[in-house]
Amino acid sequence: MSDNILVKELAGRLSGIAMISSDISDADLEGQDIEFLVAHITEYFEGAEKPAIVTREIIGRVTDKKDAQQPKVEVLGILDFRPTAKEVTSNFSVRDVDVQKTVGTVGDFTEYFNSRMNKLREFLHSGQSSRLSGMMKSIESLKQYTSGKEVTVVGMVYEKAVTKNGHVLVTMEDETGTVKVLFPKADKLSRGYALFNASMKLINDEVIAVRAKISAPDFIIASEIAHPDIPVHVRKNTEDDIAVGFMSDVHVGSKLFMSKQFGRFLDWINGKLDYRMELAGKVKYITVSGDLVDGIGVYPNQEKELAIDDIYKQYKEMFELFSKVPDYVEVFLITGNHDAVQRAEPQPRLPQEFYKDFKLSNIHLVSNPGYVKVHGLRILGYHGTSLDSVIQGIPGCSYTKPEGAMLEVLKRRHLSPIYGDNPIVPSKSDPMVIDEVPDILHMGHLHKNGYDEYHGTLIVNSGTWQARTGFQVRMGHVPTPAVMPVYETAKSRLHAVDFNVQV
Repeated sequence: MSDNILVKELAGRLSGIAMISSDISDADLEGQDIEFLVAHITEYFEGAEKPAIVTREIIGRVTDKKDAQQPKVEVLGILDFRPTAKEVTSNFSVRDVDVQKTVGTVGDFTEYFNSRMNKLREFLHSGQSSRLSGMMKSIESLKQYTSGKEVTVVGMVYEKAVTKNGHVLVTMEDETGTVKVLFPKADKLSRGYALFNASMKLINDEVIAVRAKISAPDFIIASEIAHPDIPVHVRKNTEDDIAVGFMSDVHVGSKLFMSKQFGRFLDWINGKLDYRMELAGKVKYITVSGDLVDGIGVYPNQEKELAIDDIYKQYKEMFELFSKVPDYVEVFLITGNHDAVQRAEPQPRLPQEFYKDFKLSNIHLVSNPGYVKVHGLRILGYHGTSLDSVIQGIPGCSYTKPEGAMLEVLKRRHLSPIYGDNPIVPSKSDPMVIDEVPDILHMGHLHKNGYDEYHGTLIVNSGTWQARTGFQVRMGHVPTPAVMPVYETAKSRLHAVDFNVQV
């Protein structure tokens, strides 16, 4: 096996997933698309007991599946492709969030947290959570009442701890003071388990409402909890039969940028592949949620993994690639943590110096986060850097299911609820609060496709166009590259178009 280059590559990509049988050689992998094998072998072993071993038989099953998926190759001319989206007039608007400049004084931070508190408190007062009647004006006002009084208090989580008896003890604060909130321990079969389980998922800096009984002026015992949350709503269908494509984490400039698969996407969107052509012809909009390029100096020794080591040339290549998208398709590019903008969020649009020689025409730049409305359908795009801290902070969230962490973000109505791990500009008004309820929430960052629906909002994480990195191998994280979610807006139907399939 030591001389088998293809086997070594496959083994590295599958590290932590499965081992390669010693009787497999490069001859068994000759002519195979390694990315396709990685994606479908990972799917094959999902939920299987370890150790998992890839045999010749399994390679055969996966390639048989590939052959079954592959239509016959038929390169078509542009005249043979009649995209219905071309006949639809573009109807969109872009709303950048307010990217303010501050120097980070104590006053800046005070104004920022007061803004977050006030916005989210208003949602708690006016939304579903209003069922928690009799909300106190402030934590300080608890002192007016005696022990045993039932109250509802709103505050920001300052600290959470588990006592030696297994109870959850939370310190809440507002502009007037602090209060200790006890969530009694409960087992799964008891009435109080739902509350106890919810308390285990509380994170620092989120704003909540708690129904509780006063035990002391600065100590209450909880009986119910509520998040700001988005309201239940009906997602809008469009009259025009069009589709929106979702991308993220393109990482142009990386040695691992999947140019072959991206080339298939470009052929597909231009009608040059006999592969899901009807859907390709419906695509009117594409939103790209960050990490357009791999960047320079984003992490130590990055230069060793770059195919293009000049940031201006990376963007030149990126824009040249997207310029091959048909001009009737509107493309919205959001920045991410690898892009040449400030690291702290919100991030502004890409500066003009990186595209001054490029005619944008149907390509539009958007802040991170940013709202794009197409035919009345509201899309909130955010790169998703905060998902790292959300996954680490909330039990049950994982890198394998990004949609779970995104759902928790919607409940809290804040794109970066934990302050500190993901740097945020301490501006006078918190721009990371979800002040408009989106029909679609689109993120990336985790390089893993994921989909869900919550209270009428479609949740989409669009994965990546970068192959598995060395860091991901070490972390045991397996991405889902070159799988593009496409949403039919008239029929409310989501598709995953796999460009690892050779067509």
